[in-house]
Amino acid sequence: MASLVGYLQRLTSLELIATQTIKASQLDFIHAEEALLACEKNISKITTLPANACVFQSVGQQLWKISTTGSVTIESVVYLNEVSGTSTRLSWRQVFKE
Repeated sequence: MASLVGYLQRLTSLELIATQTIKASQLDFIHAEEALLACEKNISKITTLPANACVFQSVGQQLWKISTTGSVTIESVVYLNEVSGTSTRLSWRQVFKE
């Protein structure tokens, strides 16, 4: 009986750790998405963005690849309309580090 109780305690503690890890990962993902949105909206004013918020790469023909920095990295390809200064997200993906 004592070994069963010990096993249940270990299983419960592992479940708590897993739940906290999932919550932390979700918060990191939400923060990365918010940073990406801010960079996309202000792409025409890159100098006003916080340092190291995003990495911008020109893909050509008014297309930009924007990557967030941090523990969770999201990349998106954005079309920048120079006349109106608006950006349109064409695609995005989460980058997994090796």
